[in-house]
Amino acid sequence: MNSCVLMAEIIQEPQLRYTAENLAITEMLVQFPNSQRAEDQLVTLKVVGWGNMATEIQQNYHQGDRVLLVGRLGMHTVDRQEGFKEKRAELTVQQIQSLGNTVPSSFTPPQPSQPEVQIPSVTTPPTTPVSVAPQPSNFVPTQAAPNFERTSYPPVPEQEPDPDDIPF
Repeated sequence: MNSCVLMAEIIQEPQLRYTAENLAITEMLVQFPNSQRAEDQLVTLKVVGWGNMATEIQQNYHQGDRVLLVGRLGMHTVDRQEGFKEKRAELTVQQIQSLGNTVPSSFTPPQPSQPEVQIPSVTTPPTTPVSVAPQPSNFVPTQAAPNFERTSYPPVPEQEPDPDDIPF
């Protein structure tokens, strides 16, 4: 599946026209950086919208707007007057969303911030010393510490096998 997501700036006002079948088509040029380095050259791309998307683009988006575009990327061959053929990329828009005009050119998405956690101070209550009577060296406890582990289990009655029970 051919799907492309692009963050760009509109550099040519969207032009609305109609086909012979009265289908709306809007064309515009957008510009975006070739890489994340600010000194690199900007790339220009033709963007096309059809039908209801074409009228929405023409009515709501203008030169200078920063937008997020989702669509299909295609290559088209154009015959040049100089006698050769040129390949050009074109994005057919399926979704468009405004990013606002206040986004700096070196836009990086905001990172989610960690909420500041306030740890309450914990005070420990004062402890009272406990005195333990010394045991004589020949002391033998009279009762062993209880063992809570079960060492024997009740017998399980044997059942006859079910003839309808077929193991898989």
